[in-house]
Amino acid sequence: MANKVLVTAALTYANGPAHLGHVLEAIQTDVYVRARRMMGDEVIFMWADDTHGTPIQIRALREGIDPEQLIARVYDEHVKAYDGFQIGYDIFYTTHSEENRKHAAAIFEALRERGDIEERDVEQLYSEVDQMFLPDRMVQGTCPVCKTPDQDGDSCESCGSTYRPTELIEPRSVISGDTPVLRSSEHLFVPLARHEAFLREWLKPVSDGGTTILQDSVRNFVLSWVDGGLRDWDISREAPYFGIEIPGYPGKYFYVWFDAPIGYIAATEKWCELHGQDLQDWWKAPPGRGDGQTEIVHVIGKDIVYFHCLFWPAMLHAAGYTVPSRVQVHGWLKVNGEKMSKRRGTFILANTYLEHADPAYLRYYLAARLSSNQDDFDLAMDDFVARVNADLVGKAANLASRSIKFINSKLGGTLGPIPEDGVPVIDAVREKLLEVPDLYRNFDSAKALRLAMEMAETCDAYINEHAPWKVIKTDPERARAILTVGVQVSKMVGAVLQPVIPEWGEKIGRMLKLEQPLTFANAAEPLAEGLELGAYETLAERLQSATLDALIEASKADVAADRAVGAAPEDAPSFAYEVEPLAPEVGIEALGQIDLRVGKIVECEPVPKAKKLLRLTVDLGPLGQRNVFSGISQSYAPEQLLGKHVVMFANLKPRTMRFGVSEGMIMAAGQSDDKVTVIELDPRSLPGDKIS
Repeated sequence: MANKVLVTAALTYANGPAHLGHVLEAIQTDVYVRARRMMGDEVIFMWADDTHGTPIQIRALREGIDPEQLIARVYDEHVKAYDGFQIGYDIFYTTHSEENRKHAAAIFEALRERGDIEERDVEQLYSEVDQMFLPDRMVQGTCPVCKTPDQDGDSCESCGSTYRPTELIEPRSVISGDTPVLRSSEHLFVPLARHEAFLREWLKPVSDGGTTILQDSVRNFVLSWVDGGLRDWDISREAPYFGIEIPGYPGKYFYVWFDAPIGYIAATEKWCELHGQDLQDWWKAPPGRGDGQTEIVHVIGKDIVYFHCLFWPAMLHAAGYTVPSRVQVHGWLKVNGEKMSKRRGTFILANTYLEHADPAYLRYYLAARLSSNQDDFDLAMDDFVARVNADLVGKAANLASRSIKFINSKLGGTLGPIPEDGVPVIDAVREKLLEVPDLYRNFDSAKALRLAMEMAETCDAYINEHAPWKVIKTDPERARAILTVGVQVSKMVGAVLQPVIPEWGEKIGRMLKLEQPLTFANAAEPLAEGLELGAYETLAERLQSATLDALIEASKADVAADRAVGAAPEDAPSFAYEVEPLAPEVGIEALGQIDLRVGKIVECEPVPKAKKLLRLTVDLGPLGQRNVFSGISQSYAPEQLLGKHVVMFANLKPRTMRFGVSEGMIMAAGQSDDKVTVIELDPRSLPGDKIS
């Protein structure tokens, strides 16, 4: 029996257009959905705009329109973008809906009946000019930690610290500029610690009897929050607030992160209503992954793990809804090695990309680089061009073109038998095809597509060796047989590419006159001898660097337009953070006292009862191994560090700690414990080599 699989991408926030960071996640989700359908599973893709909260209020205020007008316009922009990238969602809905209101109320009531809603007074900033309590993003001031001015009321862009708005120095309203005063207001809290036992069970690895698939690094990260003590969660905000009013509490609204994920359920209910299905089959069914079970799969960015792996499953479990069976976390998108930047013109909007380049190429490039881990993704423009031209054009499309075109133009357009020397080629390609479904199931599209290119290369080598363009002069049927191998392999390559480039599989289907859409199962079935092929359709053309240059220039114009509607300015010489001033100048002789060496991390483990520390074993080659304690556990899981070549302060005097002796220091940068970056060296460097 086929599994029922409900898949979601994170809701796109409705305060502006979708950019390529949103597209990365949408494509990863879409590829997974299409692949699962090719495996025969019953899969639906539920999605929505996240439409509530303070940033939307602020954006609407700047534009001089109502929030409803803003989210309606942005919704249309998002739909245009995602449709342009061929995202095959079943429904793209909105959290500003009656369905969302109903399920938010139901979950809240279930929590209240369990005694999981607590009322308490909270001191908040109140603007007497605006006559309202100021939510986090409606107040700015000087960071209480690093003293950087003009920071938001919940976190500092400069040092990364989080805090309460009441801790800001010289706070002011972003609406009127008024200096707010402290007033007491009743808020509603969920004591998340009451759900700790359930969360620990939910977070167990499948190999340990658990039922939920999480990446190990994500699981360890979430467990560190649980181990550190779960904080009570403030789920209410004061009017005026653009959101859902809390039943029984006039003038109080659900905090956006309470109702936002409920949008997954609301979208499902709307879809069920339109398609005659029962919501109970999806959100009130026992979770699992066996035959006939219901899977809930979330694809999210690493910045919202806390909400999806703590608050969300606890809420669902308490209210009797189906809890997620998998949460797949991806990293952030960078462009040319740097965080997307409006100043550099690399903050690329989805619809701007669609005006310049083929969406199929970005779908391929992202999928060819995305694996099951949560590493950040670099959209390197030079590599983008090279990968598309080498793989799609030079390998996959070239194989189909030379086989199908040749048979059509020189051999009457009909297939021959598979020759004896072609059987091993077909068998080898089929073996690779068997690996593909599990790779897609585990979000490793990079390996799946690498296999597709290996299939094409294997067959291309066979065709080059037997040279049908020469053989045709003396033995046309032998040439037909050789090229028939190429057609058969193109069919299997097309099946691997179909989740990534849907029209590729559709074109292969038309050229081979397939009676059924390609699946991983029927792709390996042999084509009939004597089959008359359809006309060849171009599968891919070369991508030009000039196309992407024009895209970058257009993105700079997008930034200028965004500033014109009141977005915060981003002047070229300014930075969103501060660094420590340089130390006094010294002569080069000062460096002679410090011995820096290449070290390879061969072991790494957390230190019991020390939340910030990891214990590293660093190999210095001929100099032996060193034991090092490093306070980087809030930025790295142990498995992320294994095998890395790092800079080691090797002649640092050993330091005795209560956990053991630390025999050196690895070099890293970062402004807070959770934003540390270890300095990595090229893996070709040799452990023990001196750095100078």
